[in-house]
Amino acid sequence: MGQVKGKPKVAFLCVHNSCRSQIAEALGRRFAGDVFESYSAGTEIKDHINPDAVRLMKSLYGIDLEMAQFSKLISDIPKPDIVITMGCNVSCPLILSKSAVNWGLDDPSGKNDDEFVKVIREIDYKVHLLKEALEKHDN
Repeated sequence: MGQVKGKPKVAFLCVHNSCRSQIAEALGRRFAGDVFESYSAGTEIKDHINPDAVRLMKSLYGIDLEMAQFSKLISDIPKPDIVITMGCNVSCPLILSKSAVNWGLDDPSGKNDDEFVKVIREIDYKVHLLKEALEKHDN
């Protein structure tokens, strides 16, 4: 990863920007806001964030996705230094950046709470790993 002045901008991308990428943005802000700026976006937008994501993020973390976030297009966010795609199982959004990673996460939409929570916990874990990697890179 190249040198970045200030905190690097991390874009979490998925096609609809209504579930996994929104969760990643919220967890990035909560747990790694001191290390990187979090954004989420997609190539299409939904008129609302996935209700199960909203409900479970409130329950697990006390984060209200509907209060702080909304579905955005890639053109609505700043140019990122790092792009992380969620694993869209279709053509993932492509945007130029210094570094790009595909987290390969299954879409939990329409699945039971246990499956949904498993994906949320994996996003949490990956956000923490990204934070640690960027902290080490800075030192």
